[in-house]
Amino acid sequence: MESYVYVLVCLVSILGILTGYFVRQLIANQQIRSAQKEVRKLLDDATVKHKEVLLEAKEEATRLRKGAEAENKEHRLEIQRVENRLTQKEQTLDQKAELVERRDRHLNSKERDIERIKDELQVLKQKEVEQLEALSNVSSEEAKQLLLQAIESEVKDEAARQVRTWENEVREEANRRAQEILATTVQRCTTDVVSEITVSSVPLPSDEMKGRLIGREGRNIRALEQATGVDLIVDDTPEVVTISSFDPVKREVARIALNKLILDGRIHPARIEEVVEKVKAEVEDIIQNAGEQTAYEAGVPGLHLELIKLLGKLKFRTSYGQNVLLHSIEVAHLAGMLANEIGANSAASRKAGLLHDIGKAVDYHVEGPHALIGADLVKQWDKSPEVAQAIAEHHGEALTSSVIGFIVAAADAISGSRPGARRESVEQYLKRVRDLEDIASSFPGIEKTFAIQAGREVRIMVKPEEIDDLTAIRLARDISKKIEESLTYPGQIKVVVVRETTVVDYAK
Repeated sequence: MESYVYVLVCLVSILGILTGYFVRQLIANQQIRSAQKEVRKLLDDATVKHKEVLLEAKEEATRLRKGAEAENKEHRLEIQRVENRLTQKEQTLDQKAELVERRDRHLNSKERDIERIKDELQVLKQKEVEQLEALSNVSSEEAKQLLLQAIESEVKDEAARQVRTWENEVREEANRRAQEILATTVQRCTTDVVSEITVSSVPLPSDEMKGRLIGREGRNIRALEQATGVDLIVDDTPEVVTISSFDPVKREVARIALNKLILDGRIHPARIEEVVEKVKAEVEDIIQNAGEQTAYEAGVPGLHLELIKLLGKLKFRTSYGQNVLLHSIEVAHLAGMLANEIGANSAASRKAGLLHDIGKAVDYHVEGPHALIGADLVKQWDKSPEVAQAIAEHHGEALTSSVIGFIVAAADAISGSRPGARRESVEQYLKRVRDLEDIASSFPGIEKTFAIQAGREVRIMVKPEEIDDLTAIRLARDISKKIEESLTYPGQIKVVVVRETTVVDYAK
């Protein structure tokens, strides 16, 4: 029974396996047929697509071929047109070459004719010259010299007229520009002009004080003179003692000390030495403070202490009645503004203007012009070559070549020549006027000379039979140059040459 069941189970299993195999086979066959149908469908679609692509490619190829043919045709036409233009240009060039050749032949012919005519003219000219020489008894060389002399005289006259015209134009333009610059500069500078003189006398409360100042056997006055380095002049002038010294600082020390001694009343050698020492210290402080204030007011910072002290000493120095320290401040302002107007170095110009008279602080002890002394001081203490050069140049002791030198010289002249700035003694004024007249009279052909306008103008009357109009122009220029070389003066001097011809006749 068990074997039967086992066999049955085996048959059922085999039957199941076979059934599964056939079922799978059927399913596989169905899938294969479906796949074959799909493949045939894809092949059909691909065939249709391929035909469409081929058709489109053929159409595109046809279109491109037509475009290329059209482009080639256009190129061929363009080439044909270029060839036609080149052919025309060649023909034109050939025609022009032929025309140029004909012109050359014509010009050669003309040149030969011109040469022939020149030869004929030369022969005729030679004949005419020979005839003229025979008629005038003057050779051609002599006639040429006469002609050249006439032309030279005419050219000189014309040159003098042209030079006069140019000089007037340049002078007018220069004066106009200079007036604009100077007017702008001066109106911006409002420095007061203070005319001072050095105090050389001290008032006394009574003549009795003179005896006390002299002291027993003159010991007080000797002590005061020895301590201050000045000379005291006690004369018959009532209630006045005169102080004499070339050094303005020593003179100021003596003046202050003498005033303090007079107020204190105790006058003896020990007291004199004590007061003088205190006054010297006070004056040193005054000098340093004045120098620092001046540098600050002029806008020149960073000056060396020695230069500041020298500036302060200028507080007690005057020139033609003008205080040198105030003059230096004014020149610094003017120089800075002039530099701004013409585009130069304003800071260096201000410094040079402030220090331009620094040599006057020590010119009592050092030999030489104050401009060169000041330049040496600036080289020693400031180490500024351009400032030192400008200081040396501002009075003509050195050749004026730098821009700052011209600026400082102009500012110095403006400050010193303004009305009321300085005073001049009668003797100096008369000497300057006489020198002007003597210089003008030293030239030939001068009849009379007159120095007028306080020496600012010299008027010259010339002899009309010796000096003509053009010579008068040259004479005025020569006199001006000689005045510039011979005299020293502020501002400028106008030279006027007057030529007058008077003709008198009588009707009878």
